[in-house]
Amino acid sequence: MRIVSICSSSKANCTYIESGGKGFIVDIGCTYKALCSGLELAGRSVSDINAVFITHEHSDHIAGLLTLTKKMNVPVYASEGTLNMIVSKGKASENADLRLINDIENAPINVKAHAFHTPHDSAESTDYTFSDGETRIAICTDLGHITDEVRHNLLGCRFVLLEANYDPEMLTRNLDYPYQLRQRIRSDRGHLSNGDCAAFSRELVRSGTVSLLLGHLSQNNNTPELALSTVENALANVGAVRGKDYVLDAAAVSGNGRAIAI
Repeated sequence: MRIVSICSSSKANCTYIESGGKGFIVDIGCTYKALCSGLELAGRSVSDINAVFITHEHSDHIAGLLTLTKKMNVPVYASEGTLNMIVSKGKASENADLRLINDIENAPINVKAHAFHTPHDSAESTDYTFSDGETRIAICTDLGHITDEVRHNLLGCRFVLLEANYDPEMLTRNLDYPYQLRQRIRSDRGHLSNGDCAAFSRELVRSGTVSLLLGHLSQNNNTPELALSTVENALANVGAVRGKDYVLDAAAVSGNGRAIAI
């Protein structure tokens, strides 16, 4: 499988995945133009997209969906709660091919897709795993804590794009964020902190994960350096060596077209 992070932050999220010559995206929180540019940098185009998987209805995950569904006739998969919100907000074209995740096994791609629920302050958020029969990967962001369902689906994945949204001290000091917003981010239906991500990364590496990509970093309450060092130090404390036992990186706010091969 080939994975390209088109963009990943609190403002826009989109990941392109390809296997056996068929590509698809998870979320389209960037503009259609930004999607085209990111794919071009990776040597691909929107014509390579065979399906779209949406995690939830927040704008940083569906901002470009309306334009995409106007220009392309590709199936869009999401939970019932998410699809209802997309339709009620007019975030997809009237003729969009919207499909429930119940039908995900029939997606026109060369891997097996699986959706699982995540705790987030949205209608019915989900994240996804994809397997080609030998290798399983996961995209997992926008969750306030690691549930048993999340753990069950992610353990054993070879590659995981995992949320490391905020540094607790930076968030506490950020008085530009109202108290209620800071509490929402910290809540069990908010986002994972660097520490939360680091703690679960230990479980992932023990279970066989060899490639970790930290995603959905807040541009106001985190830095790539803080997120990476927190995770690396946590793994070092249990004897895992970066570059030997696992590969670790942070997804860029706007992708550079660099593909990860798994």
